[in-house]
Amino acid sequence: MSPLPDHPIRVVFLDAETLRPDTVLAPFSFAHALETHARTAPGETAARIAGADVVLVNKVRIGAAEMDAAPNLRLIALAATGSDNIDLAAAKARGIVVVNIRDYARATVPEHTFALILALRRSLLSYRASVLAGRWQEAAQFCYHDFPIDDLSGATLGIVGSGSLGSRVAEIGRAFGMIPIFAGRKSGEGSRPDAVPFAEFLARADVVSLHCPLTPETTGLFGAAEFAAMKPNALLINTARAGLVDVEALDAALEAREIAGAGIDVAAPEPPPADAPIMRLATRPNVIVTPHVGWASREAVQGLADRLVANVEAWAKGEPTNRVA
Repeated sequence: MSPLPDHPIRVVFLDAETLRPDTVLAPFSFAHALETHARTAPGETAARIAGADVVLVNKVRIGAAEMDAAPNLRLIALAATGSDNIDLAAAKARGIVVVNIRDYARATVPEHTFALILALRRSLLSYRASVLAGRWQEAAQFCYHDFPIDDLSGATLGIVGSGSLGSRVAEIGRAFGMIPIFAGRKSGEGSRPDAVPFAEFLARADVVSLHCPLTPETTGLFGAAEFAAMKPNALLINTARAGLVDVEALDAALEAREIAGAGIDVAAPEPPPADAPIMRLATRPNVIVTPHVGWASREAVQGLADRLVANVEAWAKGEPTNRVA
């Protein structure tokens, strides 16, 4: 049975600007009125969704108070996989369906991961900067060796998280001749059968790439002790969640040369203040910080938008898919 009311469905998109400007959001097949906001500040949320039946949202926080301000709200459709910005318990208590989008980033995030790995392992940014500064002319020969270059072939690729993204990163790593290993849980409990115990994982990995959710167990997963246990030539790549890594400890580890470099695509908060530790980290020559764009290829964002509409259409037919609440 369709949950649609008699009146045209009021749909409110709170942060449409999080999608690429060339993304096309297909019209819904049912009678509706769409209200789109580029961005929504925390204090604006309740008023904007007050009359909504459906809310489309990427990163705006919707808690119990905002839900109470929207008595007609029946569906929250996330334009993302993560649902930590939604109070799921409050939604369940109020009978509000929450759906997300899964696996849309299976190509784009792993590709971004390897873009960071390759750039760091081969010192691409340092060599580019030196060429622009005239170093090639100074060298007076066909090449120069100012910065380290390391192959991926034969290197151990340590992956934290064995879901869709982590598994795809392992596949790409094998194509480069890398040896993937998956990290066991720090607690040692509930790990996949082939997982490497966490302490051994840290000691073996030449590259550590994070692809796990942020939970109480994984918050601060990488701090001073973990960096001290890693190889001095190791890289840390984080395209997952900022809270997985203690950024101050990472900065100290790079200063002490306990690890060789880092590629970071996430921060907390986003955007970070100009004086945030992540911005200081970004000035290091062996660090690449990108503005949470690992997910944002043209193909992936359009696919996400298509699935967002499909999720709402499925709910309208009384058959919601990808439910998280």
